[in-house]
Order: sequence, then structure tokens, then C-alpha cells
Amino acid sequence: MKEPLFTGSNARLRSFLAIGYALFIIYGSLSPFSGWRSRGMDFFEMLEVPFRLTYTTFDAVLNLLSYLPFGLLVGLALRARFGAVTSVLVGLLIGMSLSASMEYLQMYLPARISSNMDLLSNSTGMLMGVLLAVRIASWPWLLNRLTHWRSSLFLHGKEMDFGLALLMLWMFGQVNPSLPMLGNVFISEVARQPFAVLQSAPFDFWESIAVTLNLLMIGTLLLTLLREPRKVVNILMVVLGMVALVKFIAAALLLRSWALLLWINSEAVLGILLGLTLLIAQLWLSRIASFVFGAVVALCYFAIVNIVFEDNTPSAAMSVYHWHYGHLLNYNGLAQTITLIFPILLLFHLLRIRKV
Repeated sequence: MKEPLFTGSNARLRSFLAIGYALFIIYGSLSPFSGWRSRGMDFFEMLEVPFRLTYTTFDAVLNLLSYLPFGLLVGLALRARFGAVTSVLVGLLIGMSLSASMEYLQMYLPARISSNMDLLSNSTGMLMGVLLAVRIASWPWLLNRLTHWRSSLFLHGKEMDFGLALLMLWMFGQVNPSLPMLGNVFISEVARQPFAVLQSAPFDFWESIAVTLNLLMIGTLLLTLLREPRKVVNILMVVLGMVALVKFIAAALLLRSWALLLWINSEAVLGILLGLTLLIAQLWLSRIASFVFGAVVALCYFAIVNIVFEDNTPSAAMSVYHWHYGHLLNYNGLAQTITLIFPILLLFHLLRIRKV
């Protein structure tokens, strides 16, 4: 029997994703979270500044696109419980409140600039996202297919919804093109001439180990979510393929031409091969043994990332971008944060489902 389309259970995953995206917005808006002090500015005075004094096309478009997915997720979550008009109004209020809060707090950060244009752009993106969500909700044939596909592939329950949200969090962090495939060390080669020959960097076996552990963590996560664990390798290859495709597109848009494929390196290839071999062997373990193995992997990964790669910083990758906006540094910082917290969240997930 198919689960009804608009229920509290169906809204749970969308709510998790909306909350996660709100945290991304807070991180990107308030990082580096230092130097807090009053600059003698009043919030309402900032709102009255003429738009032309704070307007840049790039910032306006970027802010609109940043809040559009948030509006979509919030709108889909609200639409599962409320009517179309209520969903639009409440969704817009949530987006405007979050944006206004961020602009207000940015007045106390010397490295950030509060702008009424940002508030307008954010609110516009939020409204567009909510309206898109309401429109999608009027296509039951599409959402019924997606719901049926999810039900046939993944287990149900609040623990599984959290796990799926965790999977999407991992994918979001991995699409950063300044990180090698499944890697942890930011690409930091200096700018160079197209045909200049650089001395080959020594092979970093620690990076291969990190890639192997990273792949095993996401493999263990998938094992907890899938109705048929034997399909884990196939699903994992689909996930890695999606990450690689988005990573390539992001690299084409953001990186210098000579850095387009730097995210594919020998350390990542070796780590992926080792990880797939161990994941196949993991299928022979009992359910409890598999979860214990995954927990040990997560602890080892956390230790390596914080001890071996402790000097790796988001700013290390700025030389490979052909854009140098502060947003990119925030993006790199967010990817690093996801790398640090994902093992802990995976351990929490494994602890929750041990008796499910």
C-alpha cells in the first residue's frame, strides 16, 4: 500500500532538509563568527539606505539563488500540512525573518556588510521557492512516482529520514570542486602559466586512507537505509556519479581552466578502489558487526581529519578559483565543517538505529 502523498511522515524529511539548509544560510551569513562589536549602525537606518548604494548584480542574483532552495524545501514541508495560501504566507514570513535576522547580526561583524538589497533579494528568492513548491504540489503524478520510488528503495521511519538527510548533507559537502574526489585536503596549487611544468607532488598515502574511510562511511550509511543492502555498491556508484557530475560542472564554472580536473588524483582513485573492496567484504558481516565496523571507521576518519590534516584551511584553495569573492571562502569553510561533523552525525545515526 502506498503512503499518502501529503502526510506528517512525508513532511519529516523535507523538514530535516529545510532546517539543515537554514543552518547553511546562518553559517554562510555569519562566518567567520569573530570580531563581534557594535559599529553604531541602526537596523532601520540600514533599511532606509537607497538601493543604488548597496546594489550589485552579482550579490543580488547570488542571494536570490541562495534562498530559492530554502523556499522550495520550506514550501514543500508546509504544503504537507497546510493549504497553498497559508504555505506561501508562512514560508515567506520564515524566509524574511531569517534574512532580517542575518542582516541585523551582520551589523556587528566588521567583515560583513548589512544591506537592504540583500534582504530584498533573499525574500524574493524565498517567495519564488515557496511558489515553486506549491506548484510542484499540484503535480501529484510526479510526487507519487517519487514517493513510490523512495518507498521501494529505502526503509521508512524517522531514523531513516534523518539518514537520508545525512546522505544529502554529505553530497552537498562533496561537490566542492576545490576538494579532491572524496578527499579532505583543499587543492592549493599556485597559479601558473598553462604550459608551465611543475614538479610532481609526492603521493600522499594518508589522503588515500581518508578517501577509503570516507567511502566506507557513506557505504555504511547506505547499508542502514536500503531495503536490499546487497544493492549498496550499485547505489553508491550512482551517488558518486552524481557527485562527480556536479563537481565537474562546479569546477567548470568556478575554477581556473588549468585546475578543471585537479579534483581527480591518484590518491582518490586508489582510495575509492580500496573502499569499494572493503565495502563488498562488509556485506558478509552481520548487521550488528557491520554497524560496529562503520562506527570504528567514522572514529578513525574523525581522528585522521583532525590530526593529520589539521593545518588544512579553506583559504588554501583560493588560488585555483577564477573568482575571488568572499562567498567562495565561506563555501570552502562550510565544506570543511561538514567534513568535521559528518562522522559524529553518522555515529549518532548508528546509535539510534541499532535496535530498529
